[in-house]
Amino acid sequence: MYDFMSIAIEEAFSGIKNNDGGPFGAVIVRNGEIIAKAHNEVIKTNDPTSHAEIVAIRRASNILGRFDLSDCEIYSSCEPCPMCFAAIHWAKITKLYYGCTREDAAKIGFDDQYIYDVINGTEKNKKVQVTQTYRNLCLEPFKEWELKIDRVQY
Repeated sequence: MYDFMSIAIEEAFSGIKNNDGGPFGAVIVRNGEIIAKAHNEVIKTNDPTSHAEIVAIRRASNILGRFDLSDCEIYSSCEPCPMCFAAIHWAKITKLYYGCTREDAAKIGFDDQYIYDVINGTEKNKKVQVTQTYRNLCLEPFKEWELKIDRVQY
């Protein structure tokens, strides 16, 4: 376990050194073997979703040729943000190990509390205006998906 977390930490340092993004690293392991490792690449890619866990999941899925990573575990140098935590669930990863807490991250400028508050419904000052529209039109692809015989459920 220590070895995998050490590599996640090395990834975090690599991202800092290369000015790729924030100080976060992640490693995906399967049967004791590293499948993918990554660090935050938000600055490098100009992609706000290029967090270490997301990049590692994308790499592992590509290497394994599948979206189901249920036989893998992930090591992250920090408690994953809500987006990454959701991605870990979507990838069906069953074990998450992390080092720093979200409070540690907040102390250095990576504060996700607002997002947690929005998700929990406790935030009054919402930064994104949300409007549902054209539901009936948007249900059409759902209906086609339901009827699709060869669909792959995930």
